[in-house]
Amino acid sequence: MSERELRERMAEHGRSIYDRGLTAGSSGNLSVRLPDGMLVTPTNSCLGRLDPDEISRLDSVGNLLSGKPPSKEAFLHLAYYKARAKETAVVHLHSTWSVAVSCLADLDPKNVIPPITAYFVMRVGKLPLVPYFPPGDEQLADAVADAAKSSRGALLANHGPVIGAATLDQAVYAIEELEETAKLFLMLRGLPTRFLTEEQQEPLLK
Repeated sequence: MSERELRERMAEHGRSIYDRGLTAGSSGNLSVRLPDGMLVTPTNSCLGRLDPDEISRLDSVGNLLSGKPPSKEAFLHLAYYKARAKETAVVHLHSTWSVAVSCLADLDPKNVIPPITAYFVMRVGKLPLVPYFPPGDEQLADAVADAAKSSRGALLANHGPVIGAATLDQAVYAIEELEETAKLFLMLRGLPTRFLTEEQQEPLLK
């Protein structure tokens, strides 16, 4: 895709995410990797009303080249890309069910949500928990980069999910799958539940 097409696709996905209540107000951010930097949603912007021309264009170290000032979490996206060379898009939301899971006290930090469905395993896989950092704290970048070494997604404690993929479409589908699985996880808590076995997961992870 051309840069123009990527900008329009970001606005299209942002509007869809917002209209379906997956993030609210000016929360959440999207980015797409470019050969010499990235496009990222501007700070204090509503995903439901993104102007493609105002999307921030940054160089490879985070300097603003054009558009509005970037999201204060742009550093998180840059750190993710450095850790995962094959991913070209990142989505970070404050989606309700995933945030709810991120606030629970008894989570496995290496894999927050068990393998409930095949599509969760295929699109997300293992989901580590990143410790809590205040919004904008650049220590979060190192923590996300560390988590990204072993997984394409992570859940930020008391904050929300971040996930990347080879394309923006795939990253959005993955975070949507994560949100639905987080909902299932909370619905099933306390009930006898049959999770996928390691043998069942193996072909899905491939």
